[in-house]
Formats: sequence, structure tokens, C-alpha cells
Amino acid sequence: MESLKDEIDNSEKLEDFLSSNALSGANAEDILQRVSDNCASKFVFASSLGLEDQVILDMIGRLNLDIDIFTLDTGRLFNETYELIVASEKRYGIKIKLYSPDACEVEEMISENGANLFKDSVELRKLCCRVRKLNPLSRALKEYKGWICGLRREQSPTRSELSSFEFDSFNEKVKINPLIDWSEKNVWDYIKKNNVPYNTLHDKGFLSIGCACCTRAVKDGEDLRAGRWWWENPEHKECGLHRR
Repeated sequence: MESLKDEIDNSEKLEDFLSSNALSGANAEDILQRVSDNCASKFVFASSLGLEDQVILDMIGRLNLDIDIFTLDTGRLFNETYELIVASEKRYGIKIKLYSPDACEVEEMISENGANLFKDSVELRKLCCRVRKLNPLSRALKEYKGWICGLRREQSPTRSELSSFEFDSFNEKVKINPLIDWSEKNVWDYIKKNNVPYNTLHDKGFLSIGCACCTRAVKDGEDLRAGRWWWENPEHKECGLHRR
């Protein structure tokens, strides 16, 4: 029985798209356009509602691309994040599907470890991320063969070796990062030029925004992800969504 990776590789239209180096040298808009034109029903955009993902969302909406969109509602997001979802849907006339964690899993986790278990150890924080993010992600990706993300190499040491096209072996999906080479300045320039809606917390010193309990404003001189799980060492600052 062939693996999912083989199934992806042997899918005629998708195989032609990938084997022809369709992503090589293309800019972000071209990449998204080509995905929409060649294999739209097989790819989904996973938005964290961060600055980069709002750029991608604007491209999808402005170009009227046939690409599904979802985000993960962990149950502990900032109110400003929910407000951004509503504003984005109104602006682009789209629907962002929300995936939430399994209530029974959350109840069991909290019953055994407490509501704020994520501060007790890296292992428990990763358990919280698994229940609230990774498991819902698996459900969200189930019907697709690939996903689109707003990752950039510049964001953190854990992302410095990412490429624009990868095979995500943990989820057994193709993964595309259209903004991989963009700088923070590139992102902000695009947002300002195109009047893209973004989370108002960015204007208050929040550079990377996740759950309210695990995110703080960044101080002058700190790196982009210093406000995420700030009590941990930099090499641990990933929730597992983008494992390598």
C-alpha cells in the first residue's frame, strides 16, 4: 500500500505542478496563484492571523483565489484576535473556518495538571499546545494534501533553515511558505501599502501573537518571538505546528 507521500507524488496534476519547479523563483502572489490554478482543492491556508498571514490573506482575497482558509481557536486567544477574524471576513467577503480543541481532552488535561500547566515545565506546555493546537490541526488538514503557511526564516532560530516548499513528514502533507524570504520590513510595507487589517496588539509592542496566557509585549532590542513563552529558552519556542 503506497504511503501518503507517494500518493501526493503520484497525483498527476499536483506532480506536474511540483516537478516543473513551479515555485522556483516565483514571488508570493505567483506562488498562491499557481496553487489556486493547479491544485486549489488539495491545499488549504492555515492562518495564525499574524502579520504574515494577513498578507497572504490579502493576496488570496484581492486575487479572488480558490483557496480554503482556517485558523485554530485554542480557547485562550486575545479578544483582539477574534475581532480581527470578524474584520478580515468582512473586508474580503470570505469565511475563515475555526477549529477548536476537543472539550474532553481539555477537561482531562486541566483536571490532571491545572489550568496554567504550561508554566510548570516545557513538557506540560507542549502538552497544552498539542491538545489546543496540534490535534485540531490534524483535523483541519485531514481532507487536504498540503497547507500554506506564513513562515519566514527571519522569525526565529528554529525557522532559519526553512524553505519555500517542503514535505511535512509529521502531518504527511506538502507545505508551502510563500513569504519565506520576506523581511519584517517587507511585511509591514505590504500591510501599509494595501491597508491590510491586522491585530491592534501589534501597535502595543506585541510582535508575535498567540494565546493570551503565553504572549507578552516585546521590549526594545528583543527578537521577534521573545514575547512567546518568554520563560523558556529560545530553542524551545515552538508549539509543534512547524516541527522539523
